[in-house]
Amino acid sequence: MTTYGTIPISSSEGGSDRLKFISKAKERMRSGLSTTKPWKEMIVNIHSLNFPSSFSEGISRIKKNYSYFLTNYAIIVLFVVFISLLWHPISLIVFIVMMLIWVFLYFLRDEPLVIFHRQIGDRVVFIVLSIVTIIALLLTRATWNILISLLVGVVVVGIHALLRKTDDLFVDEEEAFGKRPLNESVSS
Repeated sequence: MTTYGTIPISSSEGGSDRLKFISKAKERMRSGLSTTKPWKEMIVNIHSLNFPSSFSEGISRIKKNYSYFLTNYAIIVLFVVFISLLWHPISLIVFIVMMLIWVFLYFLRDEPLVIFHRQIGDRVVFIVLSIVTIIALLLTRATWNILISLLVGVVVVGIHALLRKTDDLFVDEEEAFGKRPLNESVSS
């Protein structure tokens, strides 16, 4: 067996399972963040911003920019929500706990989730986690703060998507229109 530059870790060590999990987690996070487009390309190029000439061009820009900058837009919206929760410490703690739950139950899983000997699909996990997150945040009594911050994040993203010209963007059609599974494994 050839291991090209890696140090093999025997499974007899007590911490090897944790090391494997941590290395897989790092790999999955890098893979997920690799879909982030360069921030310089998104924001700094002032020449790529102007108003669309028609309504249909505006809708087309929004769709293409949304497909191209999806991860960047998600980071922006989550950052706005995070900033708004700084004045609500309990909500911030709930938000961070829910993010960790999402990371472990949805993003870092290599194998299907099995509960009571039944396999749970990615869509079910996504829907249940979304509902639990919303309910948990609403129970912290920061409802208006969260809704307003989500609205602000969506408006900021929408304005960028409308004003950013799409002439220099390349969007993979299959990726843009959801023809791949929700939670693809890194190795595929």
